[in-house]
Amino acid sequence: MTAELIHRLHFAFTITFHYLFPQLTMGLALLIVVLKSVALKTGSEQWDRAARFWGRIFGINFVFGVVTGIPMEFEFGTNWARFSRLSGGVIGQPLAMEGVFSFFLESAFLGLFLYGEKRISKWMHWFSAVMVFVGSWISGFFIIVTDAWMQHPVAYDRLPNGQFEVLSFWQLLLNPWALLQYAHNMTGAVVTGSFVMAAVGAFYLLEGRMEDYARIFLKVGVIAGAVASVLIIFPTGDLHGKYVAHNQPAAIAGMEGLFHSEAGAGLVLMGQPNEETGQIDNPIVVNDALSFLIYGTTKAEVKGLDQIPRDQWPTALPLLFYAYHIMAGLGTWFVLLMIVAAFLLWRRRLYQSRWVLWALLLSFPLPYIANTAGWMTAELGRQPWLIYGLMRTSEGYSNTVSASNGLFTLLGFMGLYALLGLLFTVLIYREISRGPDAVAIPAAAHAE
Repeated sequence: MTAELIHRLHFAFTITFHYLFPQLTMGLALLIVVLKSVALKTGSEQWDRAARFWGRIFGINFVFGVVTGIPMEFEFGTNWARFSRLSGGVIGQPLAMEGVFSFFLESAFLGLFLYGEKRISKWMHWFSAVMVFVGSWISGFFIIVTDAWMQHPVAYDRLPNGQFEVLSFWQLLLNPWALLQYAHNMTGAVVTGSFVMAAVGAFYLLEGRMEDYARIFLKVGVIAGAVASVLIIFPTGDLHGKYVAHNQPAAIAGMEGLFHSEAGAGLVLMGQPNEETGQIDNPIVVNDALSFLIYGTTKAEVKGLDQIPRDQWPTALPLLFYAYHIMAGLGTWFVLLMIVAAFLLWRRRLYQSRWVLWALLLSFPLPYIANTAGWMTAELGRQPWLIYGLMRTSEGYSNTVSASNGLFTLLGFMGLYALLGLLFTVLIYREISRGPDAVAIPAAAHAE
């Protein structure tokens, strides 16, 4: 195992584990605002308690997200020193701004939301929830901007010493790739938050307890989940996919297992990519569909891997193919399940339909898998480039850090994160077991 591979595995592991937490906090941030808004408008104490309950879940996720996110900042220097030295003039600015919004804006108002309710008015408590939402979503935007520049570099110049510098910060922020990726990513976060909220509601109903709160969780989770599940396919996923096809043809060919250019290319629903034979084994294909999805016509030619130099193919082609199809397949399941649940909710039959409640409960891990597969698709599709078309991954890692040292720290992170994962599971289970009533604050305690 080379040092480059170890460094890639090291960062892949830490960022995959880390993103289990922000995707839920960003999704819940919006749903908490919905709960607080209804509570403020109706004066319902149950909706208020529901918001406090999910605020506690948010807080636990936020803490674990911070703890697992900080090491990645250091990994830019320890594992990817050459990349950081050359690109720091570009990526350093959005990363620094993410830290400001995350640690100052989001955390300050989260503290006010969780611990200041007795000292502030109802309107101010609602405003603190809104600012937590704004802070978390702006924080996510700056991370996306950083990654999008690596995917689609814009507004830069290269100095004689090889370093990159920003020509226009506004062009960096308004990178079309960043805007499309941000919309798709944040919709995915809402899917995660919606499924988790609906799953907790289904859990309570199936256990026959806290039924009033369960109905609130299911109503908000299913409605938000149905909308987000549709939006993540169209328009956000559709537009982002078309942009990838035009700017990273090797990525889209690898995602679809398209070894040969085709006019009227088919969409592979299932199969196994075979790099040795240059074809898909046991394929299930929808004829002409890929050409139509990318170009709007069934006769358009889609560029295959045969038109791309072999050393520019995605370096983990089978993994890219499977990650993309897992993401797309689960996205289809989300739409089907949430549309059925929304229909039953409209017909006032959802709370009695135990088979749908079980489906919602058992599906709560699937958005985590889909979001992880989506990020794997984006990052594996960019390979072998660290900065697309400008710097290969082999040119950016810390070549003075040996493979054995990298492996040692990777094993250490795996052990430590296993303990963190166990602690997180215990804390979340305890909060769900206690339920919303355990975190209630009498209405009279609000400052007027």
